[in-house]
Amino acid sequence: MPLTVRPRRKRSTRIVVTLLSGLLPIVLGSVILYLQAERTLQQSSQHTADEALRQFELMLDNTAQAAQELLPLAGQPCESVKLALREQVTRRPFVRSTNLVWDNNLYCSSLFGDYKEAVNPGDYTHGMLWLMNGNPVTPNTALLVYRLSEGHGGALTTLDGYHLSNVLRLIGRQTLLVLQVGNFWLSADGKVQQGALPALPVAQSRLDSSRYAFTVAAGFPAGETWRYMSNEYPPLFSLLIFFGAVSAAIGYIVQKRSTSPSHEMHRALEAGEFIPYFQPVVHGDTKKWSGAEVLMRWNHPKEGLVRPDLFIPFAEHSGLIVPMTRGLMQQTALVLGPLSSTFAAPFHIGINITASHCRDLQLVGDCREFLAAFAPESVSLVLELTERELIEPTEITRQLFAQLQAMGVKIAIDDFGTGHSSLSYLRTFNVDFLKIDQTFVAMIDKDALSRHILESIIELSAKLELGIVAEGVETQAQSDYLSARNVNFLQGYLFGKPMPAADFIDALSHH
Repeated sequence: MPLTVRPRRKRSTRIVVTLLSGLLPIVLGSVILYLQAERTLQQSSQHTADEALRQFELMLDNTAQAAQELLPLAGQPCESVKLALREQVTRRPFVRSTNLVWDNNLYCSSLFGDYKEAVNPGDYTHGMLWLMNGNPVTPNTALLVYRLSEGHGGALTTLDGYHLSNVLRLIGRQTLLVLQVGNFWLSADGKVQQGALPALPVAQSRLDSSRYAFTVAAGFPAGETWRYMSNEYPPLFSLLIFFGAVSAAIGYIVQKRSTSPSHEMHRALEAGEFIPYFQPVVHGDTKKWSGAEVLMRWNHPKEGLVRPDLFIPFAEHSGLIVPMTRGLMQQTALVLGPLSSTFAAPFHIGINITASHCRDLQLVGDCREFLAAFAPESVSLVLELTERELIEPTEITRQLFAQLQAMGVKIAIDDFGTGHSSLSYLRTFNVDFLKIDQTFVAMIDKDALSRHILESIIELSAKLELGIVAEGVETQAQSDYLSARNVNFLQGYLFGKPMPAADFIDALSHH
């Protein structure tokens, strides 16, 4: 039975929590899908830019090879070299025209033969490339001019903008793709623009050529991420809505169940459903029964026996553990009190207490009432301090422990060695017993470190003249190991499991 520390919620609060439970997977899922879409678009733009860069470099390789072959002809009469210029145009893909330059004057062209036009090296980015918006032959048509010079001579080869825009259009079919040379850039429409590049706000990728003076930029317009998600992820959105509905339903059901634990535990307390179970404790040397630890169980009318770890933490947090412990002590006194006159020696009865019991002196009255139900000096009541909550050493706690010890009540530290406050308890309170946690006992024949810790605890108890109880003894080897080290009391499944009162009384009669 799940128990949570929550007060009863108002209807409006439950509705809000239910809506938030439903929206949470939808929002988180949408964020994840959005990030995935951004990642996919980034990969797409990166791939597009890579492919465009590769294609442009292949084109420029052709123009560069043509220029390299023509450069040695620079300075020779145009009439004697114009066939060589035209041959390069016909042999080289993408090359539109070739030209020769001498002293920064274009004097021979594959298109016109003899020609005269000044060449300004400053027009070329890094003295190599010039992206032109046409020339007198083909105005308003992009041209990419490659320049190669050596001494007074030079060669110019031009690449038709049609091929450039075709690459931008085909490779960048799903993206915005731009070729930039210096302060000029070319888009898929074939028009050369000057100035800043167009905005590419989503998944922008910029790549610079390592061999030629140009840059490729790829990206997507604003809102492309959501458009991509709406086109590619409709089934996933449907799934998110389904999970949101399931989450909202679960949230509603959990809230409905989690509003009743406090009421349910109050009801169980009044109905006497919290009952004692007894686990025997034996002497370490003779293995005869020396007493028992009283453990609480919830005998739920529908759920049956509820495990302590499902309700004890809630009981401690809510403060119900105090009246529950009082009821447990009353039932124990009612069961064992009539038998106390038959006990040959003081019978040790261990009962767990927490920080909640130490906030006032009410526990003194509970213990006095408990001991009054037994024959004088027939039992020894041992209160075992659990460490789930820290017991503060206040004036109240000092009075409490002083009065308990004056009554003859013993104090033990439960699960010693596992809590953060064990050593401080030894220093603060007048303790009579240490109870070794079963995790150390279980590792006796398995883990050397645990054995060292266990032996240190045993040695500490001997130096402080404290009794020691080992919990969780399940094998004969563990029992022999502990007995050999003079551990006073043993407790565990080897000697008996926790059992209801009737079974315990029956077993007690045989011991």
